[in-house]
Amino acid sequence: MKTEIDKGDAIAGILFILAGLFFAYQSLGMELGTSLRMGPGYFPLVLAGVLILLGVTVMVKAVRNEAEPIGPLAIRGILLILPAPIFFGLTVRGLGFVVSLFLTALIAAFASRKMKPHYAVLLAVLVTIFSTLVFSYALGLPFQRFGPWLRF
Repeated sequence: MKTEIDKGDAIAGILFILAGLFFAYQSLGMELGTSLRMGPGYFPLVLAGVLILLGVTVMVKAVRNEAEPIGPLAIRGILLILPAPIFFGLTVRGLGFVVSLFLTALIAAFASRKMKPHYAVLLAVLVTIFSTLVFSYALGLPFQRFGPWLRF
């Protein structure tokens, strides 16, 4: 069995490692603190370490596995997943958290060809309820649940 390097995974691993090193270097310019009293640079440094570890893992996978052919480009996913967080960011203040999140989850749900409309609505409702309970009630984040665009 001939093992060749999967170039896509190798490039992805290198990019993860480089991004992790960049963010680790940037976080060292801030106060790190300790695990009990975290400074502003502590969390970015930990995330950079995780990103570097992920890059190394992807690099090891690139060397161990044979390269797989790249499938067709998922245009539907690109057109629905990428704009979803942008839609959320543009509408969360006007529509409010609940409505904006529901519509965002609904948009993203249709990225799969297998998603049926009634399951997409159910998924959006469940994500909205869970997120509202966690972020609004449990964490007490200060945002409007229903925005000014919905008030007449």
